[in-house]
Amino acid sequence: MTTDFHHVLLAYWEQFLFVLPKLLIALVLLTVGLFVAGRLSALLSHRLHRRSADPLLADFLTQISKWVLSLIALLVALNVLGFTGVVGSLLGAAGVSAFIVGFAFKDIAENFLAGVILAFNRPFRIDDTVQIKDLVGHVVALNLRTTLIHTFDGKHIFLPNSMVLKEPLTNYTRDGELRMDFLLTVELGETVMPDVVKTLIVRYLQSVPEVQTGLKAPYVNLEKAAATTADLRVYFWSDAGDYRRGVLQLKSRLMQDVKQELVGAGFSVPALAG
Repeated sequence: MTTDFHHVLLAYWEQFLFVLPKLLIALVLLTVGLFVAGRLSALLSHRLHRRSADPLLADFLTQISKWVLSLIALLVALNVLGFTGVVGSLLGAAGVSAFIVGFAFKDIAENFLAGVILAFNRPFRIDDTVQIKDLVGHVVALNLRTTLIHTFDGKHIFLPNSMVLKEPLTNYTRDGELRMDFLLTVELGETVMPDVVKTLIVRYLQSVPEVQTGLKAPYVNLEKAAATTADLRVYFWSDAGDYRRGVLQLKSRLMQDVKQELVGAGFSVPALAG
């Protein structure tokens, strides 16, 4: 029995020595291939970022190119080892489908395809402020599987690309300008008309540099009128480049300033809401 065990070990050793040169060549080719894939993808990234105005698409194409080149290096290494049949099946449509479903799982394939659609459809760009469900934040990156969102409270949220593609997405900064509004209640007394207060508010808003004028001039609507009070909805347009600081803080400041302007004109503002 010891002799048979010795013969088995010897047979395995001889097979190992026979495969060893091919294994070493395959490892060298795989290492070189991965190195070349990294260098070529870095070169492609540099050129795409220099020529493209959309860094989101450039980053995504760079990631795809790196994965494709790495896969080619792996296929060459498998071919050197004699796994020609495996390489052929992977290159076939059925083989690729089985490879994706069997080894990468369905959700990864789904998120990858969703990422491709998002990269070319481009519903957002880097640093755009978006809302997906109840999440609001800046777009940081689009990866092969996830979209990275940086929320205003400092959290990094990795959302599956398939969810980003399927859910309604609100982009607050895509057009560069955004309309905001707030509601205030003004005590008019029995003789003052709401139009007088509306004129005062619009005149003040037009003096604020951050508020758009012209075709997108500020305006005020009367929403409710009682015997001595009026509920007025104030609308204004502003630059949406920085949603948190440029829009939300401007709205907060205007709410306070409009109230002070009316108080200075002799009116009372008992209620103010965003």
